[in-house]
Amino acid sequence: MVNIPYNRSAAVAYAHKWAYDRNRAYYDFSDIGGDCTNFASQCIYAGCGIMNYTPTFGWYYINSGNRSPSWSGVDFLHNFLVKNTSVGPYAMETSVENIMPGDIIQLKLEPSYDSFQHSPVVVEVGNPVNIDNILVAAHSFDADFRPLNTYDWLAIRFLHILGARKWS
Repeated sequence: MVNIPYNRSAAVAYAHKWAYDRNRAYYDFSDIGGDCTNFASQCIYAGCGIMNYTPTFGWYYINSGNRSPSWSGVDFLHNFLVKNTSVGPYAMETSVENIMPGDIIQLKLEPSYDSFQHSPVVVEVGNPVNIDNILVAAHSFDADFRPLNTYDWLAIRFLHILGARKWS
């Protein structure tokens, strides 16, 4: 297995292109729970080009009925990215200071849920990086260049994409 770099500019370009639209190659989950993590996965895929087709625990999209839970589920995406030791993208939870364009931020918005509910994609950061100078793109609450500090969250976590792996 070989490591490949994550193409952050490709992920961000994809986020800008599709922030207010939908790529017909992917199902739009807006009416059945939200499309934010599906959009985040599309952006990550644009930046790495490698899926992990492991049933149940991988990260892949073939069609709306044949995809991994991690492709469109907030907590499932988190678990895949931080635990992945096989093919596909991998990440680490980090602090806000280490966030870069193309990374994922996850937000817990509702107190009645035990899990996180939203996965915006970082498209721009200030220097030094802090909560007040991060801009994101997202679906469900469609946005591009939205300041992160305009969300009202109960909890936040930062996922820094480290790269991807593929079979040699």
